[in-house]
Amino acid sequence: MREFLTVLRRFKDFSGRSRRREYWIFFLITSITSLVLRVLDSVLGLDFGDGNIEYGVLGTIYLVIIFIPSLALSVRRLHDTGRSGWYWLIGFIPLVGGLWILARNVSDSEPGTNNWGPNPKETAPMQGGAWS
Repeated sequence: MREFLTVLRRFKDFSGRSRRREYWIFFLITSITSLVLRVLDSVLGLDFGDGNIEYGVLGTIYLVIIFIPSLALSVRRLHDTGRSGWYWLIGFIPLVGGLWILARNVSDSEPGTNNWGPNPKETAPMQGGAWS
């Protein structure tokens, strides 16, 4: 949960680096929250009703709120692997782009200091767990 709140606090920080752990904890909590909001939208009758749109009112509000923090986190994650944040645009290439972004997000951090700062794994105290 701490990683999720860190991402929200750093929502306007497109510089620096973010660890895999921070990215995947944020992804997990966001996915669970989106699922719960989809169910709530459906139960409360707040879905858009045409059957083609998966999100209702609550889900859409949540997606709007987390869009910028998610983008900033993705850019910092690319920085952590030694790539410019502009590589995020590759994700718009159908199929291949999404797979490339996924491969970058599961990659280990670039060791040492790179153009975007010191390795957060080397500067942050170990917090336990198997994720790095």
